[in-house]
Amino acid sequence: MANTRSLAGACALAAATALLVPGTAHASPPGTKDVTAVLFEWNFASVAKECTNTLGPAGYGYVQVSPPAEHIQGSQWWTSYQPVSYKIAGRLGDATAFQNMINTCHAAGVKVVVDTVINHMSAGSGTGTGGSSYTKYNYPGLYSSYDMDDCTSTISDYTNRANVQNCELVGLADLDTGEEYVRATIAGYMNTLLGYGADGFRIDAAKHIPATDLANIKSRLSNPSAYWKQEVIYGSGEAVQPTEYTGNGDVQEFRYAYDLKRVFNNENLAYLKNYGEGWGYMSSSVAAVFVDNHDTERNGSTLNYKDGANYTLANVFMLAYPYGAPDINSGYEWSDADAGPPNGGSVTACWQDGWKCQHAWPEIKSMVAFRNATSGQSLTNWWDDGNDAIAFGRGSKGYVAINHETSSLTQTYQTSLAAGTYCNVQNSTTVTVNSSGQFTATLGATTALAIYTDKTGR
Repeated sequence: MANTRSLAGACALAAATALLVPGTAHASPPGTKDVTAVLFEWNFASVAKECTNTLGPAGYGYVQVSPPAEHIQGSQWWTSYQPVSYKIAGRLGDATAFQNMINTCHAAGVKVVVDTVINHMSAGSGTGTGGSSYTKYNYPGLYSSYDMDDCTSTISDYTNRANVQNCELVGLADLDTGEEYVRATIAGYMNTLLGYGADGFRIDAAKHIPATDLANIKSRLSNPSAYWKQEVIYGSGEAVQPTEYTGNGDVQEFRYAYDLKRVFNNENLAYLKNYGEGWGYMSSSVAAVFVDNHDTERNGSTLNYKDGANYTLANVFMLAYPYGAPDINSGYEWSDADAGPPNGGSVTACWQDGWKCQHAWPEIKSMVAFRNATSGQSLTNWWDDGNDAIAFGRGSKGYVAINHETSSLTQTYQTSLAAGTYCNVQNSTTVTVNSSGQFTATLGATTALAIYTDKTGR
């Protein structure tokens, strides 16, 4: 192939050096590292090790951990989303493990986002993972029936705001977040997490809590500017819309993930030229995006790890394209959609015992540094073949090409990069850009190429 040399050894050596010495990796200034690794149902000790070994060196800005609060017993993953107290006493670890994880991740340069369940409590009765006794509407020392919404039926009408926000999500006891005591108690729990050093929150089921209630709770935090990412699933014609919540912080843009599945499976990548706001989504500045999350990978509404190259390339596209703040879902293999984490959440090593570790897949992990290096750069030099091959630049800092065709493709690309030899971080070959900003490369079917200014092949 013209102007492209295979010097895998040189690129690989440079990459290995950067990973072996975290302090010398291409670290970005605070605020520019916007990629979150969502380590779904990893226990806190395993998260801590992964911050040191992978997330920090790779340039991830955040790690999101699963809900830490005491919850109902059971092996299924969703037991974590039925809290019975606000003690840190779930299956993933106790308060000491939680504190150690935060300290370790911070030392690796990674901030911690906590998945926070504050819309509801449980759907039954029993003894929680930390020994607390409870019934559906009574949590001794925490909440009683007076703290629950009056509607005790399951949500049934998404065109009715009161039904969505006052009734019970899949039969879970719904907290009355309009009450002073409930607001103060939730804020107390979140302040406890902040006290351990947590940097932000994913607000589970935020759609079922009025945005004004969330604003009130946020105003009570010891750090009201802590990062907020709110789960508000878009539904056409529904009473509650994601844009209502943007005043509180970021909102998860589910349409982004839904449409990526359709485009990668059935349509043309060429359609992605104006992806994001051009498709009617929320402003990029408040959108949290993902290819899949723990719910959508199981309900079939998005791509997931079972989709092979389509899934990998969709993650490469998300990390390269300048829209929103990306989450990389990293979970475990499943055939039973209810199955909980292998080994109770303990990860001995990636790609063992069913742990998928998508955040560490080389094609995905390498794009985190690409995103950091191109932060703030606009979309430039778009190219497509009218079908399933695309390429685009990120200003003068980077360039990516994705071949989603069924056969290899040789193309000369126009970039805004300075002349030089760059490392293609997708496969550790080198790419030579000439004085006109052009290079020629051959991409195999369902592969990508990514080069950026901080990663040269010299």
